[in-house]
Amino acid sequence: MQEPILILNAGSSSVKFSLFESERGGALTPIAHGEVEGIGTKPHLKLIDGDASPAEQAVFGTGHEGAIAAIHRWLAEHIGGEANLAGVGHRIVHGGPDFGDPVLVDDAVMAALKSLIPLAPLHQPHNIAAISAMRALAPGVQQVACFDTAFHRNQPPVAQAFALPRYLTARGIRRYGFHGLSYEYIVSALPQAAPECAGKKLVVAHLGNGASMCASDNGRSVATTMSFTALDGLVMGTRPGNLDAGVILYLLHHEGMDARAIEALLYEHSGLLGVSGVSSDMRTLLASKIPAADEAIDLFVYRIGRELGSLAAALGGVDALIFTGGIGEHSPEIRARVCDDARWLGIKVDETANARGGPRLSNLESAVSAWMIPTDENLMIARHTRRVLDAL
Repeated sequence: MQEPILILNAGSSSVKFSLFESERGGALTPIAHGEVEGIGTKPHLKLIDGDASPAEQAVFGTGHEGAIAAIHRWLAEHIGGEANLAGVGHRIVHGGPDFGDPVLVDDAVMAALKSLIPLAPLHQPHNIAAISAMRALAPGVQQVACFDTAFHRNQPPVAQAFALPRYLTARGIRRYGFHGLSYEYIVSALPQAAPECAGKKLVVAHLGNGASMCASDNGRSVATTMSFTALDGLVMGTRPGNLDAGVILYLLHHEGMDARAIEALLYEHSGLLGVSGVSSDMRTLLASKIPAADEAIDLFVYRIGRELGSLAAALGGVDALIFTGGIGEHSPEIRARVCDDARWLGIKVDETANARGGPRLSNLESAVSAWMIPTDENLMIARHTRRVLDAL
């Protein structure tokens, strides 16, 4: 194996990982993908593919350190230890105002990433924990941080601005946007997956437990639904999306809630879960007969339609709508409902194509085409990691 690269994508209860074979300046070949699930409860390592390891392995310890140690043990069995690794790439949710490109991790970078935890409290601590655990286990291996905010850094200034006093803007309070690694991958995949969309005006809908949409023109982000934090925009699994700031003031002054309680409400108890009272999982809601589950789905689809109109306006027209992410890739019903609401744009869905998952979902008479393209954030991270390592 030539210079393998390990990719880690750490969440609150899981760490997804991929191993790629690589060569300097050359192509990346996926070798194996896996995940440590159940962090905090009963973690176990599950290998999704790869022919040199068992399907599952035990994980000792319930935290991220135990998860990374289990991956490290699997790695030692698979490639002979970290000495053979070219490097490790990480998904970092928030890059703040200073990180617009992937960067080699050192002590200064670690300190900067920790300072950004208040901007992404649901994600950043786990991203950092994965880096720290890997540094302890393999201190000689170079690590690269790749940022979910970076794809949106070159948006027009007006698209990044809040109407707040300038001294707050100078302190970094502005619209950042997220899911950038996913959007960047989709743009890179268009020449092969949907060549007629390459270089055009697109709205990409990354729909999953975390959900957002991005307007891109000729491969560049123009506007996106998430902003200062990953709370804004669409309805999500446990997050509310767009919310009048006055609601926060009301909760503080009239419901007796403090900042910690409001943070938990917005990150953990709202969205599909909060509206339905049933689940944050779209599959469970679609199968449910409880009226509140239908109301949660209705709100999810409605907000996508509202934001689609806004993004089409920011683009000055749209050529294609692309679905990706867990819900976007696997739910024909949600895709059909979103496209039906977007008939005003001229989208006409081919029901057979939508049922089989595309890639093209619309018929040839559709003025705006609709597509489903699976995302691959780990491959995008691997590409960035390889480029940073090649530049050393």
